[in-house]
Amino acid sequence: MRRAGLHRQHGRNVGGSGFKGMVAKLSIAAAVLLICTLSLFFSASRTSNVQSNFRREIRLEELWTNADSDGWRPSSTPRSHWHPPPSKSNGYLRVRCNGGLNQQRTAISNAVLAARIMNATLVLPELDANSFWHDESGFHGIYDVEHFIQTLRFDVKIVESIPENEKNGKKKKIKAFQLRPPRDAPISWYTTDALKKMKEHGAIYLTPFSHRLAEEIDDPEYQRLRCRVNYHALRFKPNIMKLSESIVDKLRAQGPFMSIHLRFEMDMLSFAGCFDIFTPEEQKILKKYREENFAPKKLVYNERRAIGKCPLTPEEVGLILRALGFDNSTRIYLAAGELFGGDRFMNPFRSLFPRLENHSSVDHSEELVENTRGLAGSAVDYMVCLLSDIFMPTYDGPSNFANNLLGHRLYYGFRTTIRPDRKALAPIFIDRENGRMTGFNEAVRKVMLKTNFGEPHKRVSPESFYTNSWPECFCQTAPKNPADKCPPNYVLSVMHNELNKQATDTNSTKA
Repeated sequence: MRRAGLHRQHGRNVGGSGFKGMVAKLSIAAAVLLICTLSLFFSASRTSNVQSNFRREIRLEELWTNADSDGWRPSSTPRSHWHPPPSKSNGYLRVRCNGGLNQQRTAISNAVLAARIMNATLVLPELDANSFWHDESGFHGIYDVEHFIQTLRFDVKIVESIPENEKNGKKKKIKAFQLRPPRDAPISWYTTDALKKMKEHGAIYLTPFSHRLAEEIDDPEYQRLRCRVNYHALRFKPNIMKLSESIVDKLRAQGPFMSIHLRFEMDMLSFAGCFDIFTPEEQKILKKYREENFAPKKLVYNERRAIGKCPLTPEEVGLILRALGFDNSTRIYLAAGELFGGDRFMNPFRSLFPRLENHSSVDHSEELVENTRGLAGSAVDYMVCLLSDIFMPTYDGPSNFANNLLGHRLYYGFRTTIRPDRKALAPIFIDRENGRMTGFNEAVRKVMLKTNFGEPHKRVSPESFYTNSWPECFCQTAPKNPADKCPPNYVLSVMHNELNKQATDTNSTKA
């Protein structure tokens, strides 16, 4: 009996200790959960408001103003000690920037960063006279060279050409060693392979130079340098700036206006493989272009369409805008090349929004015709889209024009952008094509409520740094996180003094 009693007592003890143990475990679990919650809260403090809940409704009057910045403002000024380029460099860096205007713009930003990484003197980047534009105007024909060199004087040394070396009384030009950088090469490639050849030969020539430096770099000061290049140093020539501002003034004289990059051109449609909506003759043209310019790949239209891989048609663009509440009085500037399929596709859009303009319709002058050929025309479109009240890209996947503008408008003050989610919208448009029209506008608005309209937001792959340089190139005057505090105004003065001191020391040594 005593054994039984002892057994029962033992059972009660086990139960009591088990209960206490369970409580202890629950307490630990609760503590861990609390710590994790707090950790997530603090780690997200930077983005607490940035990644707030999606808006409940779309107010048209709000879209005509800049997006909510939540106290953020653009700043690419260094926030830690940033020494000026040393008086003696490791050699000269030449690059050939291939592609169109905006692909070249990205390449130029990368070239400046590569020169900084290698302590190299950058030779003014070469712009490819590409096969599409047939434009040989080069850097001097598009950008303000003096402004470019002066703006980056704290960052890198820039020369217009490799100078001649004098040896044994004879002048001889340094011949740059040609290298092909790996795509998205890490910094380590530049500090090893590229730097080794530069020191051996005195100069290197990187070609082609498009997407040849990794975009995601841990050093925020390097990223801020990219922003200084892209948003401050790369200023178009005065004639392009003047013409762009004239067009904007004429458009805005009649009220706010929207710009749309209507990407419905032969190259993009061929790339996307979206042929079935075209006539047999048109399909033959698109397929031929694809075979000549892109790698072979089996593309099924219905599959591509269903996952949003096809560019929006002009009519679909108009239907999205109508669903958002824009009416036929909306003034729209179109930045686009020659639309494939012509009026057959444009007429439905024009019937919805008749107040359509492009740079030729706004200004008929000889000056405009003279200054909008080739890359200069793309530059004018770029500036008008940058300065417009609202910007809408219709295909921002591989489109360098749209992606760079999205990043520039974010940096320019969180200017409103309308970014259609093609994947989410595809089934709605497919239903409409099949006759299911009920609830169309509501379905479109529901999708668009979940998109970003130009507010600061966290960069998530595959979004490019050039599309969204937040938070590296932004700061807050009253930050929640000390790392986000705006640098003091005297930082540039300090850099200027250091640069002057270095020049004085160099001259003293020579004397």
